[in-house]
Amino acid sequence: MSTAGDVDEKLAAVLREHGLFEWLDLSIEVAEPGRTVFTLPFDEKFANLVSGTVHGGITATVIDTASGFALRSTFDDPTQAALTTTDLNVRYVRPATSEIRVEAEVVRAGTSMGVTECEVTSVHEGERKVVATGGTTYRLFRDREFGDETSAEGRGTSEATTPDGGETA
Repeated sequence: MSTAGDVDEKLAAVLREHGLFEWLDLSIEVAEPGRTVFTLPFDEKFANLVSGTVHGGITATVIDTASGFALRSTFDDPTQAALTTTDLNVRYVRPATSEIRVEAEVVRAGTSMGVTECEVTSVHEGERKVVATGGTTYRLFRDREFGDETSAEGRGTSEATTPDGGETA
């Protein structure tokens, strides 16, 4: 596992270079082993049409992203971690009308599965309050790095070989 300083710097660089995260204007406030805190400034482009509150899909996206980064921090090289969301849940508590802050903590990061819990807060009626809670389950690929296409699983196919080396369907 990486040290807190290594995690912070490496993950902040990944965030700055990713198109979606740049478009969202996400910021990492904390990145340490097993925990991340992200902030997303309020922007009209993320608001619901009638209410003007932050759209729930945006909140879910930031929960998923913060969770993935928290789990990445449990890998030897967080920037090359291979993982994918298998479950995402969000419980909306009250509307978010300003910047949101998402704190993700790793509950468990095993060999192949990782679980997180998240809390989303925003200023509501002049006070920072919980606006949503949630969590994720991820499939972790600790045996390979991102972009490693050397296995059938890595290619996203279900190809397998028979004992004599032939391929099965």
